[in-house]
Amino acid sequence: MTMLFNTLRLAIRATLANKTRSFLTMLGIIIGVMSMVMLVSIGQGATGSVTGAISDMGSNLLTISITDEDVSLTREDFESLSDYEAIAGVAPYVTASGVMRAGANYTNVTVYGVTEAFMDVSDLDVQAGRGIVPSDLEWRTNVAVIGVEVAGELFESYDVIGKTVTMDGRTFTIVGLLEESGSDLTGSLDSRVLIPLTTGQRMADSSAVSSCYVAARTTEQVALAEALAEREMLLLTRDEDAYSVYNMSSLLDALDDVMSTLSLMLGGIAAIALLVGGIGIMNIMLVSVAERTREIGIRKAIGAQRVHILLQFLIEACVLSILGCLIGLVLSALGLAAFSAIAGMTVEIEWRAAVAAILFSAGIGVVFGSYPAAKSSRMTPIDALQRR
Repeated sequence: MTMLFNTLRLAIRATLANKTRSFLTMLGIIIGVMSMVMLVSIGQGATGSVTGAISDMGSNLLTISITDEDVSLTREDFESLSDYEAIAGVAPYVTASGVMRAGANYTNVTVYGVTEAFMDVSDLDVQAGRGIVPSDLEWRTNVAVIGVEVAGELFESYDVIGKTVTMDGRTFTIVGLLEESGSDLTGSLDSRVLIPLTTGQRMADSSAVSSCYVAARTTEQVALAEALAEREMLLLTRDEDAYSVYNMSSLLDALDDVMSTLSLMLGGIAAIALLVGGIGIMNIMLVSVAERTREIGIRKAIGAQRVHILLQFLIEACVLSILGCLIGLVLSALGLAAFSAIAGMTVEIEWRAAVAAILFSAGIGVVFGSYPAAKSSRMTPIDALQRR
């Protein structure tokens, strides 16, 4: 143990004796560790953000989309699904994108033409005012429930109830302000605007509805609700390719598989940089052996064994590799903090990737330090002392 401690002390002293060269040698390891940890952490953070947004929508939620332009279904067609016991709610809707204005201010919005059931089925709440009610649908009123991002862009305030906005030449009175929802796969959920479905159909000059949310009564009945939705859509469209039914749980599982594969791929790409860093360590260790032949000769002449010389240079290589890894981890943490602040999402260091980077770096130190260490240990005292 004393010998190992002394060898480690010599390795650290040798590393600090040539600070610039040691840093340049570690640079490949530092970049490799930063690449591996940051890419994997950002990938995991993005996955968590997206899956969280999907989970917030409800694990018992189904989404039905009509994919064939020649198929035209009505609100009543979709609402016939509510006759099934396993289905708790049905919310057909239409969507459109546009520019909404209030005075001199304007912002891009996604407009949802919805029924009164939409907010319950999709688990939305208002923080002020009200949602869409049956009388809005009956009278095709020009009322709107807006997201907080829209309120901020147009009015720079959340005190928006009773104020008016315009879109496509129509004036809408704001009757509700949605709770903040964050983002999902489609982008910001707080830039949504809800209007009555009948008003949205009038704006589109079409009674067709191409999308619908369906809520299963319980999570245990999701599969049954999905099968019933599939059956009903097939009866209505007579074409199994004309529609799609998405199960949020299945979507989450598929997303997890894709993102796990992507994280492994990103980690593998970043590992290449670590291998390049390992080659740099081997090159510098060979130079170090050539420069320190007299030191090797003197140590052998006074009784140092081959294993002592081998261990000394092997530990030096590992010190360079692991020290570079630790610096890379610190810089990764700082980089992820900066990314979180800029991107507006929480990304924490993925400690499994960090541990893998440490082990990988240590392995690189051993593998790429073995040849220089073995070369130095094979020198005889006479040959080492004669070299200059």
